[in-house]
Amino acid sequence: MASLAVTVKGQVTLKRDLLQHLGVEPGERVEFEKLPGGELRVRAARPTGTIEGFLHALDGKVKLKNPLTIEDMNDITAAGWAGRLDEK
Repeated sequence: MASLAVTVKGQVTLKRDLLQHLGVEPGERVEFEKLPGGELRVRAARPTGTIEGFLHALDGKVKLKNPLTIEDMNDITAAGWAGRLDEK
């Protein structure tokens, strides 16, 4: 179990191995959930989208800088299944 110091500002810096375990890279966010007994659950924050947003990108109701190619759609789908939607 990791033990970390809390700064005067109430901040904690997570060690690299903990961030790797969460699958979090610099610039990404983490979420905390309060649990009973003074415990916290920490997990990687993953952006959520809706199927409507995806479909509207395809039907033109959402204007994109560049149209999505089939390869882009495949990459987005693969990233979604892998839980890495923030990469696209």
